[in-house]
Amino acid sequence: MNSVDLAFLPALDQARLIRNQDISPLELVTIYLERIERLNPALGAYVAVMAEQALADARAKTEHLASNPDDLPPLFGVTVSVKDLNAVEGVACAYGIKAACDRIAEQDDYIVGQLRRAGLIILGKTATSQLGSLPYTEPPGFPPTRNPWNLDYTPGGSSGGGAAALAAGLCAISQGSDGGGSLRGPAFCCGLVGMKAARGRISFSPVGERLNGLAINGPLGRTVADTAALLDALSGYELGDPYWLPDPEPSFLDGIKTPPAPLRIGYVTHLAPLGDVDPVCRQAIYETVQQVEDLGHTAEAVTFPDLAELIEPFTVVWECVIAEVGVPWIALEKMNRWLYWRAWRINSGAYLRAVAQLQRVARQIVQFCQPYDVLIMPVYMHPAIKVGAWKGLRSPKILENVIGWVAPCPPFNASGQPALAIPTGFDPNGVPVGVQLVGRPAAEATILALAAQLEQANPWSHQRPDFANDTAA
Repeated sequence: MNSVDLAFLPALDQARLIRNQDISPLELVTIYLERIERLNPALGAYVAVMAEQALADARAKTEHLASNPDDLPPLFGVTVSVKDLNAVEGVACAYGIKAACDRIAEQDDYIVGQLRRAGLIILGKTATSQLGSLPYTEPPGFPPTRNPWNLDYTPGGSSGGGAAALAAGLCAISQGSDGGGSLRGPAFCCGLVGMKAARGRISFSPVGERLNGLAINGPLGRTVADTAALLDALSGYELGDPYWLPDPEPSFLDGIKTPPAPLRIGYVTHLAPLGDVDPVCRQAIYETVQQVEDLGHTAEAVTFPDLAELIEPFTVVWECVIAEVGVPWIALEKMNRWLYWRAWRINSGAYLRAVAQLQRVARQIVQFCQPYDVLIMPVYMHPAIKVGAWKGLRSPKILENVIGWVAPCPPFNASGQPALAIPTGFDPNGVPVGVQLVGRPAAEATILALAAQLEQANPWSHQRPDFANDTAA
């Protein structure tokens, strides 16, 4: 197996090769670091490469494997990237702000500790939109992150760096976060599996969760199994967390081994007040509906609740977070600066009313979904945009465009329901598209099991972008 084949091998397959001592963690890390050095300048996926730390960890794990081959963590020796909104001890955590690149983290976030406990080797920090606020990854002062399937297009955001790295074979699996589609959108744009887990599934420790339960960390994988395995690794409760769920039984990875019983599925192709989904995305939904029916499930078209009452309070909460994080307004890019000053005109009562309104709408969404085991939804309203497409627009127009693109994602950040993006094909520009599977509260296992069925019927992880499919000269 050549180095490209190894780089694109699913994470769990890599873990099996390592356990069987067919390849060492050091060999894999060396392959990925070479690929990062060669491909990342054109891609802009990593903002910090932890080469020395990764090599030291790989050497230690390779030595450990030689003398202690039994009882290894499930992803022992496999590589992972970490989004630059999460702290890795001893490494800069800049939140997409160029002036903060010397801000060295003093301790790991909880989820980084979970990655280490699962045996993963961290290759580096991946790009995010500034403060994670936008669905494309072009923070000022950094090269824009590009989509490896077509470098003219965005990989999405705000977990765009992790998605681009994974899709280009610059890591085996990626960590990201999702406060309004920031995992699902990049998965959609890059042909990956991206999970927004249920509220309370993954701890935000040691930092506070500023978004009233809207945001959650989570996995990006090439396959459903890889995504389930990383979700298992990330999941957990830290004493004092404001939200929590019991550990699943069986594990998410074990749960996908059994096909689900026949499911009742609703599907959505129109979202008021925005209108119909783009024809390419609508066709992806219709094809997925046909597949689930062929698998023995029942599916029916449904009318999703009007999003008009969600958009304004969701926007209020987001802009207040921009103002609250403590970054001087002068350090912010144009869009975040505009949101910052909008937030200063909002008093505490208006903020609390927005939160209460979100909770009311969330209750309506959960009640709407209750008759269905799964909803098949668009991920975004249309396929990926070009890099820089909205750069010259005024901020109010950018906000309008963002809402009109990502609208299918935020309802489930508000409701706390699990939602999974899976790839289905490509648009005419060669950029991936996909669909979103939404489950009942805390029912990640159901949508993962259905996604595994769909993946088996229509495999996708063998596809690779031409940009990343060459070997070193």
